[in-house]
Amino acid sequence: MTAISTHVLDTARGLPAVGMAMLLEVRAEDGTWSPLGEAASDADGRATLPGGPLRRATYRLTFRTAAYFEARRVEAFYPEVQVVFDVHDPSRRHHVPLLLSPWGYSTYRGS
Repeated sequence: MTAISTHVLDTARGLPAVGMAMLLEVRAEDGTWSPLGEAASDADGRATLPGGPLRRATYRLTFRTAAYFEARRVEAFYPEVQVVFDVHDPSRRHHVPLLLSPWGYSTYRGS
């Protein structure tokens, strides 16, 4: 069984984003989204999302950035970051890192 994992780095602080809440969803054929599970990043900014075995589908990973920044008393522009991606080969590892600051973000297909 493979999973979807992430690593969130707060680039403004130069530290892992500890306690970042996130939600994983999968898109059905009719276009609706179904939740698969929630997680929060650990002390190293990492998390593995629950949701059972992967399948060929489109997934959405939502990072709840507003709560993260509010807890640190930091004004931020993006209340959430949603990353939508396709799983073509469910047997492969799927790692979706997020580089985050109060005013911008970047993501990529990790290894």
